[in-house]
Amino acid sequence: MPAKQKWVVEPTPDSQVVRDYAEHFGLAPVVVSLALQRGFTEFDDLERFLYPRLKDLSDPFQIPGVASAIQRIFTAVDEGEKVILYGDYDVDGVSSVALLSYILEAYGLQPACYVPTRLEEGYGLSEEGIERSINGSEPPGLFIAADCGTNSRDEAKMLSEQGIDLIVLDHHEPSINGVADCVALVNPKMGDDFHYLCTGGVVFKIAHALLKTRPIPGFDLKDFLDLVALATIADIVPLVEENRIFARRGLMQLDRTIHPGLRELKKVSHVGSPATSHDVGFRLGPRLNAAGRIDTAVDSLNLLLSQDVRQSHELAEFLDAQNRERQTLEMNTREEAEKMIQALPPEQRSVCIVVGSRGWHPGVVGIVASRICKQYHRPTFVIGFGEDGEGKGSGRSVEGISLVTALDASREVIETGGGHDMAAGVTLYEDRLEAFRELFSENVASQVQGDVLTPKQQIDAELDFSELSLNLLDSYELLHPFGANNPQPVFMSRAVEPAGEPRIIKDKHLKFRLTQGHHFQEAIYFNSVQLELPRPPWDIAYTIDRNEFRGRVNLSVVLQAIRKAA
Repeated sequence: MPAKQKWVVEPTPDSQVVRDYAEHFGLAPVVVSLALQRGFTEFDDLERFLYPRLKDLSDPFQIPGVASAIQRIFTAVDEGEKVILYGDYDVDGVSSVALLSYILEAYGLQPACYVPTRLEEGYGLSEEGIERSINGSEPPGLFIAADCGTNSRDEAKMLSEQGIDLIVLDHHEPSINGVADCVALVNPKMGDDFHYLCTGGVVFKIAHALLKTRPIPGFDLKDFLDLVALATIADIVPLVEENRIFARRGLMQLDRTIHPGLRELKKVSHVGSPATSHDVGFRLGPRLNAAGRIDTAVDSLNLLLSQDVRQSHELAEFLDAQNRERQTLEMNTREEAEKMIQALPPEQRSVCIVVGSRGWHPGVVGIVASRICKQYHRPTFVIGFGEDGEGKGSGRSVEGISLVTALDASREVIETGGGHDMAAGVTLYEDRLEAFRELFSENVASQVQGDVLTPKQQIDAELDFSELSLNLLDSYELLHPFGANNPQPVFMSRAVEPAGEPRIIKDKHLKFRLTQGHHFQEAIYFNSVQLELPRPPWDIAYTIDRNEFRGRVNLSVVLQAIRKAA
């Protein structure tokens, strides 16, 4: 069973500063307090956070490589060259290729678009992928790689030897062994700023630079901010600085999208208006990602490029079906993994979890690892092995434990492995699984300090039920959109009691009517039927949101945790 949670309440900012800012902006003090907690303590920074504006976007030419990329693209435009756009198979990759295609078409080019298959070509720019994208036809003059290619030195050389110029638009970490030698490498990590951008943001910067240099009458780049928001939110990059502008304004654009494919995808995903980052992260994003996880992301790309309503509808329905297939694969893998975890000796799951099996689809092991890591609050690797015994695995970690460090300590038994401290991939053979589990566990144990393996329930602020109102929501919504580096706030209310027995919803969830003093509040606790709740009174941790039903607006409360009142 997961360890008992430790509730951690964030310190409250200076009350006088909170009151002064709240009065100036006309906002609920708790909302100002939350913004100050997130580091926006200066007036100008706080104003930009609460009211992100497109006019605050910086000059795109500040990013290294942009000028060279623009010059080469305009050469292709002027000479009518054949251009191939090659992108990764996730939401960031396909959104980036779609946006590139739209802007290049506006300049009169007809670029060919290609996304690799996960199982056959794997991630990134590969020789096989390049050959397939050219497909025996006349080689292009220009090849643009999006969301991959920074470290593709061999592939860049291969293209150069064929007389093909390469532009790389990417955001992944440059290798210490060197980067691709190409006409232009536009990656914020090569400079001192904009490290938070995903490739969708980089492509927007390229489009902005192109239009600044050579405007197109009637072409409005704001119409494509929904694609940038999809990429930014789904890729879980920090929603800070310009990413916050892209996400906020892009979600607004998603409500009135000009893309038939997105309109149809919103329908099958049951996304209404206003669209939220939760809609992108848990409804639109998974459906766009499902195609690339199971087979090829070409249908996701075609959906974003489609101008035909009927085709868009068919593609959206197909992606929805693939997402259900992905969910089934994920559920089956999760259930099998759970049985393996329970069968492991306690010492083999005390500090980390490593499970693997034949038949687990490599497209879902990362999702399963993420869910197991969250449930047990332990660094986790889930590995799917093929018939040849080779395994592809994904890992997720908890704050304070580096997967990269643990993988480095396991080099003698793995084929490849790397990524980030919190998320990484590994390749190893089935007969090395036990040895990997042992070495990985030893290193994780050496990293453990203090209560790093104790799950924390972060509390951003305390509220009384008397403060939960629609007026609070009006201020609260200025904190949107939520995501990486700007998580949805978790509130706490003390000494709460249930006013009667909870209702069971769909055999899984509990719906409560809660009371605190003379104030009542409805609340739902998802996936809680099997939980053992303490005797009331309770302290509750929860999030809030606006809920609209049949024209009525109310404040909804979603419980995150319940403990006996302290």
